Amino acid sequence: MYRKSILAVTTALLATLGAAYAQETVKIGMVAELSGPGAPSGTNWRDGIKIAIEEINADGGILGKKVEVSEYDTQTDPQVSRALVQKAIDEGAYAILGTIYSGSTMVNMLVAQQNSIPQFVGSEAPGIVEKGNPFVYRTSSGAQKGVPALTPYFTDTLKAKKVGVAWVNNEFGKGGHDVFIAEMEKAGIAVAADIPSEQAQTDYAADVSKLKEANPDAVFVYMNQEESARFLIEARKQGLSMPLVGEVTLTEAKVIELAGGAAEGAIAHVGVTATATEIKGISAFAEKFEAAFKRKPTHDAIKGYIGAWTTKYVTELVGKFDGEAFAEKMHGLCLKVADHPKILLDTCWDDRGEMSRPSFMVQVKNGAPTVIGTVPAN
Repeated sequence: MYRKSILAVTTALLATLGAAYAQETVKIGMVAELSGPGAPSGTNWRDGIKIAIEEINADGGILGKKVEVSEYDTQTDPQVSRALVQKAIDEGAYAILGTIYSGSTMVNMLVAQQNSIPQFVGSEAPGIVEKGNPFVYRTSSGAQKGVPALTPYFTDTLKAKKVGVAWVNNEFGKGGHDVFIAEMEKAGIAVAADIPSEQAQTDYAADVSKLKEANPDAVFVYMNQEESARFLIEARKQGLSMPLVGEVTLTEAKVIELAGGAAEGAIAHVGVTATATEIKGISAFAEKFEAAFKRKPTHDAIKGYIGAWTTKYVTELVGKFDGEAFAEKMHGLCLKVADHPKILLDTCWDDRGEMSRPSFMVQVKNGAPTVIGTVPAN
């Protein structure tokens, strides 16, 4: 009897302590592609968030509460991602960070919306912000903003009269492809070859051969990381000599690692890059990331970092943990580095969750991505 009483008291005490602890913490769900084809993106996203959460907790957490992050691996499967966003919410997540792949975000963002949960995504397909979802926000500009930034490069620098397009046929690739084709039409540049490929495709011999036969002045390459690397290797093998120009992924550290010398000379417009070392905040983040993980961060790591810090900044501007109030504050919001240094670059969101901030042109030189120009916010 005595033992049962002690157990009952102990159980009650632990429950009380657990409830008190829960009141002192806030949960965030990190839902990302930690395995499968999207793993290079998802693991960088996760690790950028880890750096941010460590800093946020050292800075007093969010509204005085320590931040706890639970990780959920989508396996690069849209339907798995949908189930995991729901699981994160069921387990008490105040906000969701992820996903990266646009096909997954298109499926899972409705779950967050139905529960009034703020969601920061690394996805760039135009359709994500065209669905009228007030709870989804980008951590980098979508293709409808990023791809047009390349048009002056094709018209003024390359003086291209005809181009080839090599793209991955998924939600991400289709979004960028459609914007690029429309931009070339407006610029009066002919599309000499328009070649789709499949996600996780391994053989690009036929694709490159078609591009070589079309002989465009330049090729726009819009694929995920591993596919980009395989394409570059085949392009080098077949001696594709015209400039290879892309957006977001083409000049990433992971692509360079996989493609080796075949990546040399590739050019891309990127929303944010760790190679912009002249920017104090980006330089400090890159140094901290390399020290922690023994590798250079990709743009996805910076996007995850920004998503976590924006969650803190906006919640503290609102003054409470309230998804509806968070959404209202986000729309039309601008955060300046002078007041919010961890945002890294002056950043604004419109009433759809689309982001606007300065961006960069990058080229692979001597085996490393190098900033060759900046693009004003649009």
